[in-house]
Amino acid sequence: MAFALVWFRNDLRLADNPALRAALDAGYTPIPVYIHAPDEEGEWTPGAASDAWRHHSLAALDADLRRRGSRLRCFFGPSLATLQTLVAASGAQAVFWNRRYEPALEKRDTRIKQKLRAQGVRAESANAALLFEPWTLQTKQGTPYKVFTPFWRAALADWRLAALEEAPASLPAFDDGPDGVELQALKLAPARDWDRRFWDEWTPGEAGARDALETFTDGALRGYATQRDRPDRVGTSRLSPHLHFGEIAPWRVVHALEARRGEANGQDIDTAIKELGWREFAHYLLHHFPHTPGQNFNPRFNDFDWARVSPLALEAWQHGRTGVPIVDAGMRELWATGWMHNRVRMIVASYLTKHLRYHWGHGARWFWDTLVDADLASNTLGWQWAAGTGADAAPYFRVFNPVTQAEKFDPDGRYIARWVPELAALPVPLRFAPWRDRRALQSLAPGYPLQPVVDLAEGRDGALAAYSKLRG
Repeated sequence: MAFALVWFRNDLRLADNPALRAALDAGYTPIPVYIHAPDEEGEWTPGAASDAWRHHSLAALDADLRRRGSRLRCFFGPSLATLQTLVAASGAQAVFWNRRYEPALEKRDTRIKQKLRAQGVRAESANAALLFEPWTLQTKQGTPYKVFTPFWRAALADWRLAALEEAPASLPAFDDGPDGVELQALKLAPARDWDRRFWDEWTPGEAGARDALETFTDGALRGYATQRDRPDRVGTSRLSPHLHFGEIAPWRVVHALEARRGEANGQDIDTAIKELGWREFAHYLLHHFPHTPGQNFNPRFNDFDWARVSPLALEAWQHGRTGVPIVDAGMRELWATGWMHNRVRMIVASYLTKHLRYHWGHGARWFWDTLVDADLASNTLGWQWAAGTGADAAPYFRVFNPVTQAEKFDPDGRYIARWVPELAALPVPLRFAPWRDRRALQSLAPGYPLQPVVDLAEGRDGALAAYSKLRG
């Protein structure tokens, strides 16, 4: 009997898993392994919220494997040395894995593949994460796309949706070789259960991802094109952490959306698929511009006049105490659930990078540690877009007014009242800008800041003045 290691990473599922399928199709008995090596991810070692999710997702994967006669073996890194040890101990003839696209990991995986092959081990990787691999699309000039619309037009012209493949009903057992360590020994779960509220909102794992997709297609998909910007409603898919950890394939999401085309509005379906396109674009940019997690995509901003950071103001933003209700609601939602509505992400990012005029890296790092869907590609694209420094960020000088944004997208103030409950007693108009009536604010919400940490008009004027210097 021939054996192969199947190295799980951010592909924590059994259905639609090309690496697992390749091992089985080649006649190997798969030995599922997970190697914890966060230091190999360079400057972007996973954050605390991501680790907490990964712990639960790995537990779900192991349970799914055990129901089929197999199991997951967990190890600490370094990855190459661990794989070499496992190959020697198990007699495995091959190693299969699904690709990751973060710059540090692309380089590491290339080196691992070369080393294994040089030792006579079959080493193969596959795409389990994207609809389009980043190197498959380019402009007519042979350069990478820098704007979403032409990128997405080219992607749709090259549309080849992968077929669905369900998880194997059973898997052959392999009882020999190193057992690895218990999942708890990886110390992914927090020692103090600050994440306990997360799991009222989320169910990590492949089954949780399938449930989330079904909930979306049965509900929020109807009206998605117009309702996805409303944080006071359940109007989004909430699939981002499941996609990030590979608990569901993006092409399975597309298949599910297309299956509803006869009963749902076509615009809603097209808009949902386009949102997946933005995820593709984020990975595309990260692959072609690997410096962007730490450096401006647009070098014109290298001399931009960022403000000197006030630790107190930054902490107020981080913990939802800025005095701007929609910003505070978003940051408190993030702290409580590990997630934030996308429209509100744009609002809080604009506030940090434009009203406070703090470098976008401060926000990117905070999101990286607190989001359960913290994804290097999407995090980088989102923050650079909000700051005006990134791809497709024109007009870069746009400054969101958080009051009018709240009035438009949370018109009854329900989202604000939920996450900033001390403001629930205020009349709805005051929930958007409570400093307009300080007497009512002091009376009905005495613990809330009497005024924002930066005057909105002054912050906007400062940002526009800085942008004016940039244009000049």
